[in-house]
Amino acid sequence: MIALMMFFALTAGSCEKPEPEPEPEPVTTGFAKGADVSWVTQMEQEGCRFYDASGTPTECMALLKSLGMDAIRLRVWVNPTDGWCGKDDVLAKAKRAHALGMRLMIDFHYSDWWADPGKQNKPAAWKNLDLEGLKKAVADHTTEVLSMLKFAGITPEWIQIGNETTGGMLWPDGQNYTDAGFANYVQLHNAGYDAAKAVFPKAQVMVHVDNGWKWETLKWFFNNFNILGARYDLIGLSVYPDKSNWQSYNQQTLNNIQTLYAQYGKESIVCEVGMEWTDAAACKSFLSDLIARAKAEGSHCTGVLYWEPEGYQNWSHYSKCAFDNSGKPTAALDAFKE
Repeated sequence: MIALMMFFALTAGSCEKPEPEPEPEPVTTGFAKGADVSWVTQMEQEGCRFYDASGTPTECMALLKSLGMDAIRLRVWVNPTDGWCGKDDVLAKAKRAHALGMRLMIDFHYSDWWADPGKQNKPAAWKNLDLEGLKKAVADHTTEVLSMLKFAGITPEWIQIGNETTGGMLWPDGQNYTDAGFANYVQLHNAGYDAAKAVFPKAQVMVHVDNGWKWETLKWFFNNFNILGARYDLIGLSVYPDKSNWQSYNQQTLNNIQTLYAQYGKESIVCEVGMEWTDAAACKSFLSDLIARAKAEGSHCTGVLYWEPEGYQNWSHYSKCAFDNSGKPTAALDAFKE
């Protein structure tokens, strides 16, 4: 009987869920060079493979690291019908990036599918919620996903509240084309910001807008965003030029980053870039110029990330990737080695 009591004493509580480790320091190594590779697990499932310049099969993130990248960006959808970019898929990819020692950006779309300036659709499970319900849903979803990462010992350096939210998010409630709608959007954004900071206080929590080269849009957005009390640490920008205008896009974007810092005291990161893959030389010139000038002292730009470079053979009808049809990176990505 004594032995049996000792056994139960020693094993009591052994099925309890362990507490997650305290938040580790985020991996920060200065100017970030990286890519959004959210398609990678789906591509692999459908038979796509990736190869280095010599034709050796290489895991995608490891290949990008060998090309000079140190950061991975991953989008999060709430309840995607096929599971891709859902929380479990994001965790699987985040573990791979973490194992390679790469920095991590988490991009919350707050939708079941793509969110961008043309569409900011509510998740199906949230469609009947009022503003207070949406704020709670944003906070709960943010907390759930980030807590999964924290429990796995993974600390994102950047957390993005909404994707290209120039027009707000969670339409129509958070559509920001009216004063009331903009106020709603800021409340939704702040709900995500506060939830992110509660899990990862040291992370840089971002707002992300498109057309980083277009000052009038940025001025309108950030004047209202700040007046209404939005909380954010960093500005994320998208820049998608073509070979005829990349020089002016780069100049205007870098000028805008300086002006945003001067007016609002926030640095920026170019978290999405891309150009038609068929002209790799022009794309390399674009990227080399942008990265070199963004890295310069006093630029107030903290990094450049390519959007889905791995999506070759017009994957998902997207033509601005940076791999060729044989699954090898094009010369455009050589810009990240410089």
